[in-house]
Amino acid sequence: MKIYTGRGDGGQTDLRDMSRVSKASPRIEAYGTVDELNAFVGVVRPTGHDNVDDLLRSVQNHLHVVQADFANPDPDEDDPQVTDDHVTTVEDAIDEFEADLDPLESFILPGGSESGAKLHQARAVCRRAERRAVALAADEPINDSAVVYLNRLSDLLFVLALRTQFRQCR
Repeated sequence: MKIYTGRGDGGQTDLRDMSRVSKASPRIEAYGTVDELNAFVGVVRPTGHDNVDDLLRSVQNHLHVVQADFANPDPDEDDPQVTDDHVTTVEDAIDEFEADLDPLESFILPGGSESGAKLHQARAVCRRAERRAVALAADEPINDSAVVYLNRLSDLLFVLALRTQFRQCR
């Protein structure tokens, strides 16, 4: 397999449907930022907590689906797409990890532990990915579930950061 093709040297790239767009298009910004988030979630692992690491591995697989979803302006029924089940998986994880946390009474400063700080950074990148997706949705139709997924994922990353910062995970 040859990694470079030269097709992108002029500042254009292919979408999943093989249409060509600028590398600066909102669609490329959206899935490129999700790619950055996925790479950063990989930096977070291992956290030292198996249940968190297993969940983050699953999140990384979901993020590939988000990227594929954003890279496809006209998906077919069989194409990878974020579904309500992806969102429910994240919501269930939030509920599970949040159950043992005390209610928040003040702002939280990122830090406290290396994995907690990295999770906060991943949360910030996730929020940027969500903003890029919202900007894309203002110009072109996209899968709303993918935007909801990113919104929930940032909440999950926040809860995981709190758990790894202030408590041992189960």
